Amino acid sequence: MLLQSYHLTVFSPPCDPGAERWTVQAVLDDDIDAVLPYLNAVLKTAAYNHAAHALTWRMGGHTIALRPREIAVSNLQDRDSAASEVKRIADLINRTWERRAEITPSVETRQRLKPMEVYKLLPGTNCKQCGQPTCFTFALKLTAGEEEIDRCAPLFTDVYHEKREQLETLLEGVLN
Repeated sequence: MLLQSYHLTVFSPPCDPGAERWTVQAVLDDDIDAVLPYLNAVLKTAAYNHAAHALTWRMGGHTIALRPREIAVSNLQDRDSAASEVKRIADLINRTWERRAEITPSVETRQRLKPMEVYKLLPGTNCKQCGQPTCFTFALKLTAGEEEIDRCAPLFTDVYHEKREQLETLLEGVLN
């Protein structure tokens, strides 16, 4: 196990005092720098900067940032969810580290997935079957990890089969 212990601080972001959202910072007792290239290989939609030793991605509406001795998660709904979110990320770190022999590490610098890239692969019908008012809104939520691809019913018809396959490849590695 690479990551064994950490200390949490939960706070309301200073740029938005009194906000209904929370941020958690976990200061790590263990250096996780060695796992970042493995996580970069696994999390295809993460933005990674090897020189800065930083990996960021979105999952379930949260922005997550990893540095050698820190986990930061923003946009939490309440203080109580902070510990469970950090534990989930710590588990991901440890699972990835345990599987490192099966993973080819990557130091490739990637940028975050852009909603317009996703939108171009959606049907563009604005049918609202996914529960969103427009396909672009659905694309925004999909790239933020707040929606699942299977909520777009038209994508699962023969007409959009090729676009769905391209979109699934593009979204590969997004954690739910």
